[in-house]
Amino acid sequence: MKFFKNKRLAILIPTGILLSVTIVTHSCRLMPKAISAKECIKLIVEQGDIYEPIVATGTVEAENEVLVRCPYTSIVKQIFSEPGSKVQKGDAILMMDDELIKAEIDKLKDQLDLKRNSLEKNKLSEFSTNVDLSYSEEVKRLNVTSLKTQLADEEQLLEVGGISPAKIEKTKQEIALAEKDLVMLKQKNAIRLKQLNAEEQGLNLGIKIQEKELADKEKTLSQMLVLAPSSGIILSISNKVGEKVNTDEVLVRMSDLSTFKITGSVEDKVADYIKTGRKVIAIIDAERLPGSIGNVTPVIENNKILFNVHLEQKSHPKLISNQRITLWVVRNEVEKALMINNLTLFEKEVPGIVYVLKNGEATRREITTGIKNPDHIQVLSGLEAGDTIVVPKRGIAAFHNAGSVVINN
Repeated sequence: MKFFKNKRLAILIPTGILLSVTIVTHSCRLMPKAISAKECIKLIVEQGDIYEPIVATGTVEAENEVLVRCPYTSIVKQIFSEPGSKVQKGDAILMMDDELIKAEIDKLKDQLDLKRNSLEKNKLSEFSTNVDLSYSEEVKRLNVTSLKTQLADEEQLLEVGGISPAKIEKTKQEIALAEKDLVMLKQKNAIRLKQLNAEEQGLNLGIKIQEKELADKEKTLSQMLVLAPSSGIILSISNKVGEKVNTDEVLVRMSDLSTFKITGSVEDKVADYIKTGRKVIAIIDAERLPGSIGNVTPVIENNKILFNVHLEQKSHPKLISNQRITLWVVRNEVEKALMINNLTLFEKEVPGIVYVLKNGEATRREITTGIKNPDHIQVLSGLEAGDTIVVPKRGIAAFHNAGSVVINN
């Protein structure tokens, strides 16, 4: 009897211990695990456009080439900046000999002085002539008035028989001739005044033409010191010191560093995606500069396809000539997609399980993902915009696939 009692105890005690361990283990599984918030990264589920990129490389280049032309036929006197050197807008590149144009400017100034002197003489002559003409008109007018007064006196004498009718008729004829002379004189004077005015206008016009010519020459003189029209790199200088250059011949070729484009290169196996107009993102540090593919080189070199990228922000301050950058050619794009930031932790594998944080507790949730790029991962299902997920800095395995985890602040 005692034997059976001891045997029963021997069976019940281990069973009880096993049952207790099972209950404790199960309770631990039911109770949320805990982790410090400092050990986690929080990600907010956002909504926006996400794209699947083809990674390419690019080189930043000046978008435009600037040609500086010779302002005036002369010889190169001095060169300040050699080909290959970088210049800022307004820097001196070279100096043209300016002695000939200075001589022409002096000659023009002398000619202008003569014409201005002629104009002044013309004005004085016009004034003098106008006085003379006015005087002659006044003399003629007085003569007519005098003859009319004489006629009135003669008519009175005729009434008393003191004069013959023939005398009156003669006086009337003299008045008619005098009036015609006055009209003719006024016409001639008007013509003379118009001639003088035309001469003045001609002189003024000639002066204005020469003043403009002088201004142009003086502007050209200021251009004989050839300055960089924009910041850039001097590609070539056409002539050496002492060589003659004709007006409008190209003196300097330089790149314009105020705006940029990018020459891209990518493996020929993705050639079907490299099309004119396709969207491209240029990556410079943390900047994302949007652009589009321009010309595509039809010839494949070293298994590479070359293409131009035209940026929307052509003068972005981080663009530097000859800078090597990464390009993302957009293969596929989804608008208004749910997405989370891509982390270094996700480089090996995109998570299918995440933990959604609410009221200090992170709950396990299964998700499906779509497009992935270095910035974002598209979420197809399992999350909503505005959800906050937590990711352990040691990796999702730190949660041991628990149903929920307490996040301690």
